Amino acid sequence: MRVAAAEETGDAAVLRAMLDAEAALARAQASLGLIPARAAEAVTAAARDGAFDPLSLAERARWGGNPVIPLVEDLRAAAAPYGVFVHRGATSQDILDTALMLVAHRALGPVTDHLELVAGRLGGLAAEHRDTVMAARTLTQQAVPTTFGLKAAGWRELAAGARTRLLAARQALPAQLGGPAGTLRPTDARADSGGADGDRAGGDRADGDGADGDVGLRLLAAFAAETGLAEPVLPWHVLRAPVADLAGALAFAAGALGKLAADVLVLSRTEIAEVREGAGGGSSSMPHKRNPVRATMIAAAARQVPALAAILYGSLAAEDERPPGAWHAEWQPLREALRLVAGAARDAAELVAGLRVDPGRMRANLDVEGTPGSAAALVTRALSPRTAPGRSRAGGGPGGAEAAGHGTGDA
Repeated sequence: MRVAAAEETGDAAVLRAMLDAEAALARAQASLGLIPARAAEAVTAAARDGAFDPLSLAERARWGGNPVIPLVEDLRAAAAPYGVFVHRGATSQDILDTALMLVAHRALGPVTDHLELVAGRLGGLAAEHRDTVMAARTLTQQAVPTTFGLKAAGWRELAAGARTRLLAARQALPAQLGGPAGTLRPTDARADSGGADGDRAGGDRADGDGADGDVGLRLLAAFAAETGLAEPVLPWHVLRAPVADLAGALAFAAGALGKLAADVLVLSRTEIAEVREGAGGGSSSMPHKRNPVRATMIAAAARQVPALAAILYGSLAAEDERPPGAWHAEWQPLREALRLVAGAARDAAELVAGLRVDPGRMRANLDVEGTPGSAAALVTRALSPRTAPGRSRAGGGPGGAEAAGHGTGDA
């Protein structure tokens, strides 16, 4: 399966993001004089890849219901003698929410890049085939003529719309730092005399509140800046709009690419054969087949992501100041939706880059009905005004000589 997308959203990526969140918290606190600068340096140095056992973290996560609790224990040991300054004032949800937003932010970069490629290629196909006539199909049947350029322009509009929505969602992804109950007043915001060699924040003292008493707001702003995420208006422990907005953008992207895939799957059928994918698409039992594999994978993603988004929307109904279950239910669906959309965007870029269009087959299929009112008859009239009903060889109007030979059946 999509290796790059899996790496960007897998367990290792989440662990990396949790460590990044803890290190960012320490640096933010040091910048405000809440912990010693050397403590922030030690925590950042300890929060490195490969220093923690994901399997052990997963096993111990069952005790507290989330992986942050055992991670903090291990990180404190790794940052000794400055371990007391790890995770100060934060709650587990602060770190895990921030980590998942970091995972989403990092995963969406390649997704929007791929969608830009998709939209660009489809724009080129729309221009190239603006006059390539083909049969429009409604309710599975041939209807009236259209152009492949118009169809490609529609695909492009959806891909560009998906990119716009994902870019907006990515830019708005917020950090989370509300403290134990989302009040912005951590229980241990003040640094104490702990630490190595009597280090104290700010040199002589470590007054976490400061004269103006807004340490929570200032720490939230500094933390968001350190992570590169947006600063939220409020702690969103139970205000899950950021996750719901992201879910909506992911569902739209999956559906937009799914429309492209659905059309390619129909148009590449053997009996239609108006388009086909590029290289690949073999069969294990029928060597003669060229299966539309990329379109198939995109179609599969398009059917899964809306269901995952429904779970994420359901978590909006979160009780109290931290919900039991609603927040926990988001973790896997969010990562899976990101993974599926990332893979679909990559597959779509490959699909449109190698898409083969057969204008001759499109024109031939217009005559498949073989009746005076068929798409072929309609396109012939559209392309050859002299043969249109009601126009005489002498240039007469609807009452001219040729009009007598035409009834309304051609309409």
